[in-house]
Amino acid sequence: MWREKIRTVFSFYVALGSILALWVFIGAGDAIWDSDIWWHLRNADYLLANHSFPQVDVHSFTVPGHPWMNHEWLAEVPYLLAWRAGGLMGIYVLFLGLLEINLLGIFYLACKGSGNLKGSFLVTGFAMFLTVVSFGPRTILFGYIYLMFLILLLRRYRANGQAPLWLIPPLFCLWINTHGSWLLGMIIFGIMIAAGLVEGQWGRVEAERWSPAQLRRLFLTLGASLAALFVNPFTYRLVIYPFDLAFRQKMNIAVVDEWASVDFHDARGKVVLILVAAVLLGALFSRIRWKLEELALAVFALYAGLMHIRFLFLAAILLVPLLARMLDFLPPYQREIDKPLLNAAVLGIVLAIGAYKFPSRADLDEAIARRFPVKALSFLKTHGLSGRVFNRYMWGGYLIWFHPEVKTFIDSRTDIFEYAGVLKDYMDTETITNPLEVLDKYQIRYVLVPPDYPLAYLLKNHVGWRPIFSDQVSIILERVTPAPVAASAPAEGPRKSP
Repeated sequence: MWREKIRTVFSFYVALGSILALWVFIGAGDAIWDSDIWWHLRNADYLLANHSFPQVDVHSFTVPGHPWMNHEWLAEVPYLLAWRAGGLMGIYVLFLGLLEINLLGIFYLACKGSGNLKGSFLVTGFAMFLTVVSFGPRTILFGYIYLMFLILLLRRYRANGQAPLWLIPPLFCLWINTHGSWLLGMIIFGIMIAAGLVEGQWGRVEAERWSPAQLRRLFLTLGASLAALFVNPFTYRLVIYPFDLAFRQKMNIAVVDEWASVDFHDARGKVVLILVAAVLLGALFSRIRWKLEELALAVFALYAGLMHIRFLFLAAILLVPLLARMLDFLPPYQREIDKPLLNAAVLGIVLAIGAYKFPSRADLDEAIARRFPVKALSFLKTHGLSGRVFNRYMWGGYLIWFHPEVKTFIDSRTDIFEYAGVLKDYMDTETITNPLEVLDKYQIRYVLVPPDYPLAYLLKNHVGWRPIFSDQVSIILERVTPAPVAASAPAEGPRKSP
């Protein structure tokens, strides 16, 4: 018995999983610098201190009192607890753990869906290049874990006609309070149901109809899941938020990098091109038969990933099992000839490399200092500067967490700034469309941006501004002449909901 347990612990499956885990760990590097994490920490800190949710903006001077909904509140709490336990190291360990669970989850989905251990390993390793868009302490990492759990339940039900579908409604209740990606889960749930409404065979595509009893259970589960979405602190407003993002926040979608379409000229685009080619060639030349739901999910994955690089992670989750099946020409895994000693050696090497490469607290501090205005913020604090600060979009959250006394111009809670027109004004400064007019409009006294920004160059050469601090990451410029009083300057009081 004990020999069998050793063979299980030191199996080829575990060895390959450990190599993937190391691959993810090395790929993650010191990616702890996501700009959203800082205001997530501030929100969670407010929640735990006051046992209530912030209802309006209190962090900016451009939209003070503007109604705001914290739509990712439940995912913020673990990050705050990690921060309290270990600071940046705590955040890093949590984010790395979530990332490892996601990538190993993709590997497990591929193995279960294809029965091809070696093919699953190769395709999952390749797919990591698609997932780097979400590397960092992101709340969406929780959403993708929920998504894979949903897929496992639905696939099990499709294959066996039996699965604990009762877990799905509470899953969606948890999901909607964590992240807006719950809508992706609903779409996939709908695709799985719809694909079983027909039966037939079209070339190598086949569909099997759900039995009436199965369909009844699925619709009951779907109805209960829809009802569970409303079990949240914001009721219907949280349910409609993803639709607000998709159809109302058009400038957000247009200017934020992760909502951009795939650019086939950069490295990521070339990886996606290889993926698309692999899917098409596999569909043409492999011997596998496609189930209708697999084809529908593949089309959805490619559409979502090509339209928005943010969803390349989703594409990896949905496409990796299919690609693994296409590598069925690889020799299958044979448990009876497994080599536990060799697998144990591989596992030991992986652990040794991981321990050697694990970043220190100083490494994490340095990673933050390379991307955020650490020294500039210290300058602001020690010199007691007073007056409105125009800040880089990506740095707003950092100011909110580390220097809340300084009200921001903008941060990456993009929605309220788009509603009030502040996002457009910000983009007018970044593109040098009418930057001086914007700075006058908001009575800006200090500008905090990277030194290589066009705005920094413009103001350094303008008689009304002077640099008072500069390093490799940021520059602070001060207005030296009085700002003209603008009639359109934003009021400091509450704003009505748009």
